[in-house]
Amino acid sequence: MRIYVETYGCSANQSDSEIMLGLLKKEGFKIVNSSKESDLNILNTCIVKSPTENRMKHRIKTLKRTGKPLIVAGCMSKAEGKMIQKIAPEASLIGPNSIQNICEAAREALKGKRTVKIKDLKSPKICLPKIRINPVIDIVQVSTGCLGNCCYCQVKFAKGELFSYSSELVVKQIRESLKQGIKEIWLTSQDMGAYGKDIGENLPELLEKIVKIEGKFFVRVGMMNPNHVNLFLEELVESYKSDKIFKFLHLPVQSGSDRILERMNRRYKIDDFRKIVNVFRKKFPKITISTDVIAGFPGETVDDFKQTLRLLEEIKPDVVNVSKYWPRPGTKASKMKQLDRKIINQRTRDLSESVKKIQRKNNKKWSGWEGEVLIDEKTNKGLIGRNYAYKPITTKGRLGEFRQAIIENS
Repeated sequence: MRIYVETYGCSANQSDSEIMLGLLKKEGFKIVNSSKESDLNILNTCIVKSPTENRMKHRIKTLKRTGKPLIVAGCMSKAEGKMIQKIAPEASLIGPNSIQNICEAAREALKGKRTVKIKDLKSPKICLPKIRINPVIDIVQVSTGCLGNCCYCQVKFAKGELFSYSSELVVKQIRESLKQGIKEIWLTSQDMGAYGKDIGENLPELLEKIVKIEGKFFVRVGMMNPNHVNLFLEELVESYKSDKIFKFLHLPVQSGSDRILERMNRRYKIDDFRKIVNVFRKKFPKITISTDVIAGFPGETVDDFKQTLRLLEEIKPDVVNVSKYWPRPGTKASKMKQLDRKIINQRTRDLSESVKKIQRKNNKKWSGWEGEVLIDEKTNKGLIGRNYAYKPITTKGRLGEFRQAIIENS
């Protein structure tokens, strides 16, 4: 039987789809590239923002109209199962922490039976069969869930509390991936900074074990929250000295106002964020700093917003994911007094403009750089290579190749 899988959302969701594809193929199912070719459709969903949720609803309705069995996986299946049932009563549900049940759910769905598998299995999503979306990159989940309780986040309802996988399993997965020709490892989770707190391990220790693995490869460390990084800052910086670790730090700040961070229940202050960035830049001057900011959180005043703009001007991050605030069902923030959407939209535009100016200045600093890159992506515009700071550079060559490159225009 033929199965089509459609994926939205974060790298962890991409990894979940790769694993589901691998498990299905191992059981004899044929994987196809469109819902027109399939006997069964699987939609791996994301609900991090309201526009994304609306897209998910639209895709559920569209796939339902094909008349073929449908399985809804991902965060929506766990956090908003009742809503899915209203839209598509026949659709089966697979939670983000129960993807190992996908083959059983597929067999039942093809028989016309609806199944609901949303209970957390507490089974590591690692060292499992997978079909990789990118043949050069292995997305390795090291944990699921988190230790936070951000008052605007709905993902917590889907992913639950922190469940870390042992470093032995992570190392085993990476060793196997390298044998298969993988050149780049993405370590991912809801919060890399929280990794291991439930099993007596931590991120710096994990990285030290990974960089000792023989072979030539790069590691991209995923998002980590400042409150956790502060607890092992020096050790983490030491880990980053390895040539195998991309000099890339994804540290979400969300707001430049301590008052708003407290309302968000973010558990750190701006000075914590500032300290981490400064320490990393002192050791690695050209490190790529990536952060996230939310525009228009409930209660955000003009002064709060200006503090965010000033922080970005001060820190000058290389990558900024600017998000409009959207009230997510069931969250504490959704019950707060909301700002006018016009204000939120304008603040989003102002932030985006500021970010563009910062990025243009930052990119100019790389003009004339020459060094080794790993070609890890194929786009419509050609091949993309990444240098030691994870900077994307258009180049020639072949996917998976290490080669010399020059940044002529930036």
